[in-house]
Amino acid sequence: MLIEKDTSELKIGHYVVKIIQQEGNFSLTAAGHIKSNAVINHLKSKSVYRVLIDGSKTLKPTNKKSTLVPTKTSIINSENLKEAQVIFNESKGIQKKLFNDALSGSTLDLSPVIEVTNKSIDAIFNSPDSLACMLNIREKDHYLLEHSVAVSVYITLFARYLGLERNIIEQLSIGAFLHDIGKIKIPNEILNKPGKLTDDEFTIMKTHANHSIDIIKETPGISALSLEVATLHHEKLNGCGYPFQVKGENISLYGRMISICDIFDALTATRVYKKGFAHGKSFAILRELASQNQLDSKLVDQFIKCVGVFPVGSLVQLESNKLALVKVRNDKNPTNPQVHTFYHVKQKHFLDKQEIDLSNSEDSIVKGVRAEEFDLDMNQIVEMLLMEG
Repeated sequence: MLIEKDTSELKIGHYVVKIIQQEGNFSLTAAGHIKSNAVINHLKSKSVYRVLIDGSKTLKPTNKKSTLVPTKTSIINSENLKEAQVIFNESKGIQKKLFNDALSGSTLDLSPVIEVTNKSIDAIFNSPDSLACMLNIREKDHYLLEHSVAVSVYITLFARYLGLERNIIEQLSIGAFLHDIGKIKIPNEILNKPGKLTDDEFTIMKTHANHSIDIIKETPGISALSLEVATLHHEKLNGCGYPFQVKGENISLYGRMISICDIFDALTATRVYKKGFAHGKSFAILRELASQNQLDSKLVDQFIKCVGVFPVGSLVQLESNKLALVKVRNDKNPTNPQVHTFYHVKQKHFLDKQEIDLSNSEDSIVKGVRAEEFDLDMNQIVEMLLMEG
């Protein structure tokens, strides 16, 4: 049944067919369900007053909160991993256009951001480890594009783990997706300098936070919460952060969350001038920052549990001198996940793939490692171990 409704009457779950009345010339990419209040706010910001909905396709609201905390570990397979890869690559494409628009001074279009972050959230609800695995095995060739996408995924994973409601998660994901948009205003010789920045250069680098805030404020349809997390991503509990030196209780839960996600991805990411740290060392650094009252110590511990001691898609070295890729987490026994062995460190050659549940094996993990330490190509490893049918 087709029904006309004012935008003020729209609710999550309505299936919008087309726009009936508006002041501008905004057009829908395609008919579809309203998945968040952010979509409704975006329509209002475009001066859309009335739409046509298909009442027969309206989705009934569910108690999202009850479904957020995972009850079991998801299993990665080639299908959901490939879906995650598609979402990740689409996100990078959208991120690239956003940077170009910001550089030219154009107003950002929030519609594709809303659409792709909702895809990410849906994928994470369906298979929590898939997108997290994608972050671990990504090619890591475009840090500026990938970092904001990764932080958006991490805060979604973290918010889901903490049991936050879906509409909150959507706003956090959007804010994280946009949090570093101001970096496009930083001179390239500073942004990608292969070495430590001088004090003057670091002063300039820090202005990216102000640029991000200014750009996001001017984005039609952005929520106050999305702006808040982007604003607070470099603030620290002891007041030593920037750009406003917010401290202590004045930093919200969401600001504390994005700070952890932002630092963790920066630590683990490999760039032209810096190799990323393994997860174990990155976790140790997060805990050290928490001990200095820069990060929230309770949230840091929760984040580590969320990501996992040995996350899916990470590489580990076993007592048997074999390298293995973590395939399935073990939440009851975090140091003994299911792994795929594939390489012998001493003999320096590939092995026939073998799946091992370390909780029922005499073998055990010595440490987390990175492919570069053994002159291995992570893409080749992934193709061999995870992207088989």
